[in-house]
Amino acid sequence: MLSVNLSLLPIANACTPSPNHKPLLLHVQQQHCLRTSLPLSRPLCATPQNVIVEENGIVNGAVAYGGALAQEVLLLPAGLRRELMPKHVAVIMDGNRRWARMRGLPVGSGYEAGIRALRLLVELCCRWGIRVLTVFAFSSDNWFRPKVEVDFLMSLFETGTNDELNNFLREGVQISIIGDSSKLPESLLELLTNAEETTKHNSRLQLILAISYSGRYDIVQACQSIALKVKENLIDPEDINELLIEQELETNCTEIPYPDLLIRTSGELRVSNFLLWQLAYTELFFAQSHWPDFGEAEFLEALRSFQQRQRRYGSRDS
Repeated sequence: MLSVNLSLLPIANACTPSPNHKPLLLHVQQQHCLRTSLPLSRPLCATPQNVIVEENGIVNGAVAYGGALAQEVLLLPAGLRRELMPKHVAVIMDGNRRWARMRGLPVGSGYEAGIRALRLLVELCCRWGIRVLTVFAFSSDNWFRPKVEVDFLMSLFETGTNDELNNFLREGVQISIIGDSSKLPESLLELLTNAEETTKHNSRLQLILAISYSGRYDIVQACQSIALKVKENLIDPEDINELLIEQELETNCTEIPYPDLLIRTSGELRVSNFLLWQLAYTELFFAQSHWPDFGEAEFLEALRSFQQRQRRYGSRDS
């Protein structure tokens, strides 16, 4: 894997890209020149229109979103193509308890290791230009687990949010929460609400945490909301369509509600009541590793598998 360290140097005048360039659309608010030790034919220019890294005639994009300018530009790992990267990745983080038991550790140690795995995945998504990451942090069915385990998880959510909030702000990560928040402890709900408000203008990566979430209930609450609008004569029954339902789902918090890729760890081959409407055309990848062991190599395997697939959305082969 080729690693490039680049520095951002502010300049007074705009960089003018070559007409032969094929720029990638970015959201960069200032103009910078990027300089690298690679033998490039011209300086790397970051303008409000593009950031381009060129090596051996191959154009690779580097991503910096919104107000969060990237402090470094990294080429994608070998075997990945920028134009085929998923915009939205969803993850069922399964296997924390099994990981701990296999090592003779308390169950809580597995969840703590899972937090570290999530931290790494967020970092990789930021570096590689993925726009939305949705993780199944706590299912509505998880409330039936032993109280001591549930209480530990609620406390871990609080600690993790407190510990990472400044990092999210610095890295340009926006936090969004979906799920039945009425069941959450008041202190956790207050903390998550504050995290959403504090990071709402960040746009490098949107991290959606599904806590106390049920895919079935998501569809039910959307139908209830639409039914109420019909009852109040705000819409007619004939107005109900897929777009209207999409707008009432909890994933209406993002501009990219449909995951391109779903990853489930721990070798289980099911979606477990997660984003049931939204996964209609999502590519599925099932990893054998338990969630705490899911790292860069495993994520690369999933992304390479995704990029080898043909997404036809029901149409015939070309």
